[in-house]
Order: sequence, then C-alpha cells, then structure tokens
Amino acid sequence: MVASGARTAAVVGGGVIGGGWAARVALMGWKVRIHDTDKDAPSRIEAVMARARAAMPGLWDVALPEEGEVSFHDDLTEAVTGAEWIQESVPERLDLKREIYAEIQAACTEGAIIGSSTSGFRPSELAEGAARPGQIIVAHPFDPVYLLPLVEVVTGPGTGDARIERIRTTLRDIGSHPLFLRREIDAHVADRLLEAVWREALWLVSDGVAETAEIDDAIRYGFGLRWAQMGLFESYRIANGEAGMRQALSQSGVALKGPWSKLTDVPEMTEELVETIAGQSDAQSGRRPVEELAQIRDANLVAVLRGLKARDWGAGRLLNATDRRIGGAPQGLDAMSLTAPLPTGARAVPLDWSDHNGHMTEHRYLQAFGDATDRFLALVGCDAEYIACGQSFFTAETHVRHLAEVRAGGQITIDTQLLLAEGRRARIFHRMWESSRLVATAEHMLVHVDLQSRRAAAPPSDLQERLGRVAKAHAHLPAPEGAGAAVGRPIAHKGAEEAK
Repeated sequence: MVASGARTAAVVGGGVIGGGWAARVALMGWKVRIHDTDKDAPSRIEAVMARARAAMPGLWDVALPEEGEVSFHDDLTEAVTGAEWIQESVPERLDLKREIYAEIQAACTEGAIIGSSTSGFRPSELAEGAARPGQIIVAHPFDPVYLLPLVEVVTGPGTGDARIERIRTTLRDIGSHPLFLRREIDAHVADRLLEAVWREALWLVSDGVAETAEIDDAIRYGFGLRWAQMGLFESYRIANGEAGMRQALSQSGVALKGPWSKLTDVPEMTEELVETIAGQSDAQSGRRPVEELAQIRDANLVAVLRGLKARDWGAGRLLNATDRRIGGAPQGLDAMSLTAPLPTGARAVPLDWSDHNGHMTEHRYLQAFGDATDRFLALVGCDAEYIACGQSFFTAETHVRHLAEVRAGGQITIDTQLLLAEGRRARIFHRMWESSRLVATAEHMLVHVDLQSRRAAAPPSDLQERLGRVAKAHAHLPAPEGAGAAVGRPIAHKGAEEAK
C-alpha cells in the first residue's frame, strides 16, 4: 500500500514509453515524479494512465497495491532527488541523453539506478564522459510498457554485482521480466530481430509481393501465435518432431544460403513507396482512431496473457509468480479474527471478463465466487495438500444474486460467512463489494467427498474442529440478506436458523 515509505521513481521524458513506465510503476504502488518540458505531457500521460488502469490490474488475480502518487516537475533536479530508480525516455539523440545524465548525476544519489529506454545505443556510448559511468544502464522496455513484461537490460563493467542484483529485483518487483544481455550490441536483441522482419516486410511491399494487411495476416494467423508462447528456437524444435533442433538446422542450412531474403539490404524509402505503405496501412486500419486501436490492443494482450497464465507458461508463469509475490504468504485461520466474515478475495476485474454490455459477465461472477470458496476451504484446512491425500469438498448447489453492475477494471473484494457446518455439509455465503457497494452475493452448499469412492463422507475431526470454530463465531453474526433465497422467491433468513 502507498504510505510515507513508498518507493520513489523518476521518469524523464513523458512520451508513449515514459508514460508507460510511469503507469507500470505507479500501479505497483510507487511514487512517480515525471519531468518533461512539454506542456502537453500531463494530459498525454494521463491518457496512458487511463488505459493502464483499465488493463494492467486485471493481469493479476490478487489486488495490486494502492496506486502511487504521480507528480509533474518542471525542474529536473526536483524530480530525481531521492529517487531510487530514474528512467530516461527522451528522444534518441546521444548528445541530449548525455546532457541529461550530467544533470541527473549532479542531483541523484550514488546508489540510484539510471535506466535508459534507448532502443539502439549501448551503455558505453550513453555513459561516455559521465561522472559515474556504472550507474547508467540500458533498460529497454516494449510498448505498452504497462502490459508487456520484457525489459532488456545491458550493463557496463562498472555497474557492479550488487547494483545488478538490485536491478534484477526491482524490475521483478514491478512485474517485469529483466533479460540481461551477455554483452552490449547495437539495438540489443529484440529490436535486431524485429528489424530483420521489418526489412523483409518492406521489401515484400516494395516488390509488390504482398500488401501490409496480408503481411500482418501472415504473422497474426501464423507464426506470431507460436512465438507468443514458445518463441523462435523452441517452435523450430517442435516443428521437426522427435528429430529436434539438429534436424531443423541440418535442413535449414541450404535454405539460409539461398536468395530467400534481403536482410543485408533495405529498399529506398522513395516518396512512392512511402505513399504505398501509408495508403495500405490507412486502408487496413485507418478507419479506427489510434486511441481505439490501442484499447483493442490492450484488451487482446490481456486475453492472451491471461490465457498463458492459466497454462502457467511463458509470460503467464511470470504473472503467476508476481501474484504470489504481491499476495504474500496466505494468512492462516489462527491469525484472523472470526468475529466478522472472512476476507476471501480482492482483485481487479480483467478486461476479458466483460461482456458486450461492458460489465462483468455472469460466469465470471461464479469464477470469482469459486475462487473465494477455494480460499475459504484452504483457511479451514482443505487446501491442495489435503486434496492430494484424497478428500475434498464438492459444490452441490449454488445461488448467485447480481445486485449491481461491475465494469472491467473495477476493484472487487469478497468476504465469506459460514452459515452451517454439520456432518458432511457446509453452507457458505459470499458477498462481493466494489468499495462500499454490495454488487453480488453467492450461497454455496458444499458436501465433503472421498475422492476415491466419489461419495459423500464425513470430514476428519481436525477439519470438523476448524469448521466448527468458524461456525460458532459466525452464528453470532446477523444473517446475511438473501441467504436461503430462491430465484424470485426470497426465504427470509432460513439459513440463520439452520446455523443456530
């Protein structure tokens, strides 16, 4: 949560990339100071922040820290003083960057990390003539910074092991994936790969082989889908079956020597070619404003990333790891007060949880409540380890009430009250809140089951004891409104009598 001790970052340069950095860091609970001499920078960054608030929190299944304060500073010294991470994202002019580093180093602490968003310069070039060369590193992100986790990191010989470890942990703290290059090279790794594809695409248009939309289709309907989950080398390994990479390389050797590509050359950017590409691009997607395209891109990225998350693969594995870090160690029953419903959920509503009406779709309510049930059961001892031993609870009946609209990006919390714990049965009641507004409830009847016979069975005494302890404490709570209700026919507080 944001407090007086919140970590502080500075962003120098408030364009698309600088704004993306500000959004990612602020939404992870950091205070962010922004320096940009353009008077339009605040409105430009606020537009990026708005997109990030709608998209980024939904990547995780736990609540993010409270958003950090974002402030704008005309004075560079004021912006960077006391910041532990300073991210430079000014235009790609080496003289300008070096001038800014001199001002930053005159004001910042020696322990501060100065990262550059440069897509091409090496750290040795950036730090030439600097007071403390090892303090300046390349930290090259990818747009949108608040969704794509990759940050290419290039350090110099003076950076030092201790600072490198702080770079690694800091980027992981904000949900990013630091990719450390083994040595510096112009344009790093990812942009060199992109440049190769870009050059070839320009030639294909220039030679009249394909139009921009067709080239994009070749990527998004074909190898782009493979790359999103397995990258380049692993995709080729699979493509050659059990023979693996050796077969792939032996077969591709001849092709690589053939006249398949023009990667060593680039077409001349004549006025005719520029107009051809621009016209095709306008025809392809120009009917949509760029802001609308950015929102569509963000929603699609969230869906892809959450799909990978469900599979615990690629970037999804990083998101799951960040969930565990943000959520911390789960609080046990003994550490919780039983005098109120138990907290069993806190998260943002992801973009892909919304329907055509723009609010959370019905089955996502059930998913959120199902997750809350799992959390409640884990609290009383029916966790993954317990289930692995052959016993569990099955849901026998569910009743969900939709009381108010929740839109994508909304911050929801869930609390759970135990209405009944008797023999093989447990009856729980969830309430979903958006701030102080009750938006939905769910009542579940659970039955304890032996997983080998798949039949109802009494839970062991220790689990019964924990359930009984919660039931006894919750029996003194007011019966929740809606408990025992059927569709269209409320049954006033029937559950309360059973719980007593």
